[in-house]
Amino acid sequence: MADERPWLAAYPEGVPADITVPERPLTANLEESVARFPEHVALDFLGAATTYRQLGDQVSRAAGALHALGVRAGDRVALVLPNCPQHIVAFYAVLRLGAIVVEHNPLYTKDELAHQLADHGARVAIVWQKVAGLVEATRNRTGVETIISVDLTAALPTLKRLALKLPVAQARRTRADMTGPVPAGAFSWEKIVASAAPVPESVPYPSASDTALLQYTGGTTGTPKGAILSHRNLGANAAQNLAWVPGLRPGAETFYAVLPMFHVYGLTLCLTTAVSIGATTVLLPRFEPGMVLDAITRRPPTFFPGVPTMYDRLGAEAVKRGVDLSSARYAISGAMALPPDTVDRWEKITGGLLIEGYGMTETSPITIGNPMSKGRRAGSIGVPFPSTNVRLADREDPSRPVPKGEPGELHIQGPQVFSGYWNLPEETEKVLLPGGWIRTGDVAVMSEDGYLTIVDRIKELIITGGFNVYPSEVEEVLRTHPDVADAAVVGIPAENAGEQVVAVVVAAEGAGPDPEALRAWARERLAGYKAPRRIVIAEELPRSMIGKVLRRQVREGLLKE
Repeated sequence: MADERPWLAAYPEGVPADITVPERPLTANLEESVARFPEHVALDFLGAATTYRQLGDQVSRAAGALHALGVRAGDRVALVLPNCPQHIVAFYAVLRLGAIVVEHNPLYTKDELAHQLADHGARVAIVWQKVAGLVEATRNRTGVETIISVDLTAALPTLKRLALKLPVAQARRTRADMTGPVPAGAFSWEKIVASAAPVPESVPYPSASDTALLQYTGGTTGTPKGAILSHRNLGANAAQNLAWVPGLRPGAETFYAVLPMFHVYGLTLCLTTAVSIGATTVLLPRFEPGMVLDAITRRPPTFFPGVPTMYDRLGAEAVKRGVDLSSARYAISGAMALPPDTVDRWEKITGGLLIEGYGMTETSPITIGNPMSKGRRAGSIGVPFPSTNVRLADREDPSRPVPKGEPGELHIQGPQVFSGYWNLPEETEKVLLPGGWIRTGDVAVMSEDGYLTIVDRIKELIITGGFNVYPSEVEEVLRTHPDVADAAVVGIPAENAGEQVVAVVVAAEGAGPDPEALRAWARERLAGYKAPRRIVIAEELPRSMIGKVLRRQVREGLLKE
């Protein structure tokens, strides 16, 4: 088998070729850490500490509260929460009941939320107080019956919570940022958990093969759909992450959750992997360099997952403020290409390692990474993780492999690969191939020693600030404007090494759309990161012989300007 996996020679000492795939639910990882490290700090939220014993108790009582509200195995439960302790408690409480977590971005608009809520049919939604009214407004279009409102301020340290009640401008601004009006009839998360009994022992645990998570993604087509991830998928990926970094010490690491946990990248590294090793997770509700550095001076990180722009901004601010980052032994970057200059700067500041990884929602998500050693290779996404196989195939005929050294579509096989899309068998059939292989939609080349480099995208996905933006979704919104006849949306390189969303629109007959007015209109209907940063008016869009808009030509034209 070794000759079929040339990349194994790149593995540092201590990294196994294969892992033992966990045949147990994700909740077992938490319970094991509670038993091994009961007094170790599990969560730190802006200075408020929660031990593993306390976390285990809160999860049990939250599961009891949800069970009393009628949540049962197989039910979908929507989470619309930023990074906060309640997010982690809710995640594991839902899983304890054998129910299915569905993660949602709290920055979504009403229409974006309504589409997903209607698609998966959750009856119960656990929602940040700030957006509870938005979820309430979707009820006529979804199956949501019960809204449970979460007050972020309840998780703050006592002094910070009391300070929010002071009649001063800063306190009012902070309170307004963290709280909002609660719809009539909504339950209070804090009250129902505090008054609940632990979940009855008679409630059965889920099995490893049961669905744990529906994570919405555009996949390779851009149409939002729910990727079905099992306890085994997510547990395997957590085990693979730990195997990739054999220097991690159980009960002695500090992970920083600056990546949003409603995104599968942040969820897997900061919610499942960290808990499975008994690490302390420092939770930040958003990435703000000053806020992160304040936390670092209190509780230094040892493992820091992020995206390239985070490392650049945080490193520069740390140097400016004189904050020591030398505790950060390991860092992994994903979601966009990692510039070599970013690696050099971060590693000089920290003395630790920063590597690039690759994944997708459908693979839980991580499948490929540079070795966590000096053997990492700049410009490459690295080599396959333990128990992960890859192959390169013809883009038009996925059954035909390409000759070694030539570009081909990247296919991936492993225990972290999903089972399909929620209620979309035809879409599933397009990406899942016999033998458990998934088509990624990315074109790569492989070196003789197994290192992979992405050279093109079949799916024309835009990655901005670490978030995925699917052109077709933005185009559909723009086309509903009365002054727009057609639109093409592409990603243009930005100064921060990511991309910015740019739209080229064709005016409706007799109309003269104003680009800035269109941008403002789009921002009302799309999450901020999806809205075009620039809109260009054109007479026509380039099309193929069958009438399909050629986004690549649109992009090339913009780059020539």
